Amino acid sequence: MTAAVDDLKGRMLALSAPDEDGVYRDGTAKRKARTALASDALAALWNEACAAVPFDVPTEGIGLAAVGSLARGQLGPVSDLDLVLIHDGKALGRTQLNAFANRLWYPLWDSGLDLDHSVRTHDECTSVTDADLPAAMGWLDVRPVAGDADLITRTSVTILERWRKAARKRLPELLDSAKQRLDRFGRMPYVNQPDIKESRGGLRDTVLTSALSASWLADRPHGRYDAAVERLLDVRDCIHLAARKDTNLLLAPYQAPVAAMLGLADPTLPEDARAAASIDDLQTLLARLGRAIAFSLDATAARAEHTLVHERPRFSFFQIMHPRAGGRREAPTFELLAPGVAVHEQEVVLAPGVDASADGDLPLRVAVAAAEHGLSINTSTLANLATSPISYTNWDDASRVAFVRLLASGAHLLDTWEELDFVGIPNRWMPEWAAIRNRPSASAAHRYTIDRHMIAVTSQLGRERPYFGASFASRGDVSGALAPRTSGRYDDEHYAALVLAGILHDIGKRPRVTDHAKEGERHARAVLERMGFDARIVGMATLLVREHLTLSAFATSRNPNDPGVGDELASRVERDPLLLDMLFDLTKADMCSLGATSGEHISGQLGWSAWSAQVVTTMAATARAAIG
Repeated sequence: MTAAVDDLKGRMLALSAPDEDGVYRDGTAKRKARTALASDALAALWNEACAAVPFDVPTEGIGLAAVGSLARGQLGPVSDLDLVLIHDGKALGRTQLNAFANRLWYPLWDSGLDLDHSVRTHDECTSVTDADLPAAMGWLDVRPVAGDADLITRTSVTILERWRKAARKRLPELLDSAKQRLDRFGRMPYVNQPDIKESRGGLRDTVLTSALSASWLADRPHGRYDAAVERLLDVRDCIHLAARKDTNLLLAPYQAPVAAMLGLADPTLPEDARAAASIDDLQTLLARLGRAIAFSLDATAARAEHTLVHERPRFSFFQIMHPRAGGRREAPTFELLAPGVAVHEQEVVLAPGVDASADGDLPLRVAVAAAEHGLSINTSTLANLATSPISYTNWDDASRVAFVRLLASGAHLLDTWEELDFVGIPNRWMPEWAAIRNRPSASAAHRYTIDRHMIAVTSQLGRERPYFGASFASRGDVSGALAPRTSGRYDDEHYAALVLAGILHDIGKRPRVTDHAKEGERHARAVLERMGFDARIVGMATLLVREHLTLSAFATSRNPNDPGVGDELASRVERDPLLLDMLFDLTKADMCSLGATSGEHISGQLGWSAWSAQVVTTMAATARAAIG
């Protein structure tokens, strides 16, 4: 006997087929069609089950509900079906209920699709979601499929109302769940074989963002965020088609087929080169999507936390008698941080009356204020900054000083730059940045995208100089290799050159470039001369970019006891002890920022391990001895 859901998996796959040229197009329409196919098949299956059991199934008091991706209209080609048989406890007896449920579940198991199913009363549904946060997230999207739609709707409304009442207390739990996933799965933009559902910036984050919005604590982003979600769902669909099963892991064997289905394969390239280039473009796409989604979640969570911590009634009875308010609404308070830049309720905002579209230097002042004070930039302020008339050729002393201050802001640089990147500001300061933005590194040692790696390196560059006395090398003393003593601080000129080298040291990592250090020197010189930096700063920074691999290469392949080796290394930094110190600091920061993913550790000869710290420090001391 045939069932309404026979070969449902095959029918879903057929409905999801790429076009004749192998490209998967109109993903949104395909997801809508799959959702309609599954819903119609399940409704027909309900009718078949009602006819098959030897008792009457009432039209009220029992119904079939969809949750998860089916309820959201995001069903993939072979997504599992999340179904709940909801009843009022009276419509059918326990034996009848089990018999009827089996008539639903067994044909679905035979259809080839995975099934996540349960049978619950209205009260059981609400109690489960009260106790189980992931269940609550899934139940915020509920879709009646068959049977008593009113019962399902009432259950859904009850759960949503309870979520809104409890959201203020459960917000920390929700955000902690996101952190736990980050610790386990890492960040999607920086993982070579990501789980596009569970990793940070993945589809699970879109569910959390919707949950925050449903709580009424904060509105969710739209526009660019919605486009990113739809495109990531396209990636998920192509993974399903490549794997022919329900999986969210973009494993290496799937990457080339997925890239081709997404239209990223260049038919003009030879087959091997085409696959490699398309995978590179796929990783770039995932980095862009993941950063947009993660930023949107962070921004929505920040607004929700702001609502909890800072929200006060704008007008109350007590203000009527308040002598300062005079019975009027009190104006918001702003603390000025820089011209046109203020802090309001722990966020950097534009000062009242400031027109971002008339001030090209305003984004720099906002960025410096945010990074130096460890504050986030208000999302509306970011949108306004995108209208600033930034000119990459129009730099003056004040803007150069501000740029260096931003680069020198330490660990907060990472978050501030990420916020600016969301509205495309770094590309407008340095057009060369666009060529490496969101791009994965060809080196297996790197887990960060090229741009994120350079920001991480820069954030670790401090003013303290390392100390390597000549006696250090001569006696072979490496006991201080992990934390060499400091020898004063860099002056403004040398420190500016160091952080500028940090932000540009991998700017030459372009497709088909064999020597990115040499290529980077060319691009770095163009950037810094265009910005108008002093020739001496440009010279030091570009030398460091050109030589940023030299110290580590010498340390891992040359003999520090050979006097000629130390002399050769010294000549690479023009026998300047300060440049040697700067090269050491850049090398250490570079190796410390390789970025092991969650659960990994850079070890052996990769990263700033105890071994590499020892050999790099010893080689630097050898060069210092040669300089004298």
